[in-house]
Amino acid sequence: MKKMNVPFASFKPMHNELKTQLDQAYHNVMERSYFIQGSECEAFEKEFAAYCESDYCVGVATGLDALYLILKAYGIGSGDEVIVPSNTFIATALAVSYVGATPVFVEPDISTYNINPEKIEEAITEKTKAIMTVHLQGRPADMDPICAIAKHHQLKVIEDAAQAHGTLYKGKKVGSLGDAAAFSFYPGKNLGALGDGGAVVTKDKTLADKVRALGNYGSDYKYHHIYQGTNSRLDELQAAFLRVKLPELDKWNRDRKAIAERYFEGIQNPDIILPLQPDAIFDHIYHVFAVRCNKRDELEAYLKEHGIGTVKHYPIPMHLQPCYAELQITEGSLPIAEEISKTILSIPMYYGMTSEEVDYVIEVLNSFR
Repeated sequence: MKKMNVPFASFKPMHNELKTQLDQAYHNVMERSYFIQGSECEAFEKEFAAYCESDYCVGVATGLDALYLILKAYGIGSGDEVIVPSNTFIATALAVSYVGATPVFVEPDISTYNINPEKIEEAITEKTKAIMTVHLQGRPADMDPICAIAKHHQLKVIEDAAQAHGTLYKGKKVGSLGDAAAFSFYPGKNLGALGDGGAVVTKDKTLADKVRALGNYGSDYKYHHIYQGTNSRLDELQAAFLRVKLPELDKWNRDRKAIAERYFEGIQNPDIILPLQPDAIFDHIYHVFAVRCNKRDELEAYLKEHGIGTVKHYPIPMHLQPCYAELQITEGSLPIAEEISKTILSIPMYYGMTSEEVDYVIEVLNSFR
């Protein structure tokens, strides 16, 4: 086969298509010369809340800040526990730590990579205040049983939807399924800014107002501070860029799904475990397309040798990260998260991949032994 270079991700196809609109968005903000808490952010918040089938959206600086501010607004802090998946990006747990609470890791279902609802109940104690569920890689978590458990124990349900912009659970948008949701607009997300950004989405006006104040130095109006807040606001430039991109999101997600279908049809290597396919209950917008392989490191090297970019999501589970040594969770305690970390590899997936690139990735994967 003739060698090609296929990056893990590229933003060029989408940005080339939208260059005129993005340039105009930049020009408009510069002309107004108003960069924080202006009309672009206000308009984007309304548009994104509607897109998520929710009522309120508050733009913040990052996805991590969105999670942190939700927890802070709910009064969760020192002495409290929050259930989080053992298999996710570390920001989910860091938000819990930042408010002084303790993350309690619950294992995923290895076929979905998402938190296993059947394992949540046994992790609940009198200190538990919330369940933070992650829609990992673009596949929704199983929300009905999670919400039922939370209701029974009077817990908040916080959706970490940082990787799931536009995905559906039983026909409903993620971000509208729990008490509140956090989104990231890091450039690599399906809906990404041209820098950092994030948002809190909720149907609870009281929570939205408190999150907005907390992210604006604890201020409800200028120089009047009702909380000891922080500085976390979505700036006008990023909001303007996101407004250009949001109408394109569903098209971009459809393109990712079409690439995924090609992968499902074409990858026939018995050494490579493909992700679970979507169905009528669980949609998937393929923020990443992650496979598993018992010879993961060899596969990674083989693909690199053939010019194909990959990323390990994630090579070290959170409980084995040095920053969480204080939790004293030993290796082997969370075997499913550890198994995923040892075997997972994400292959190229982005809007604008050519048919030739997809075919080449499939051909190389099938030739791996």
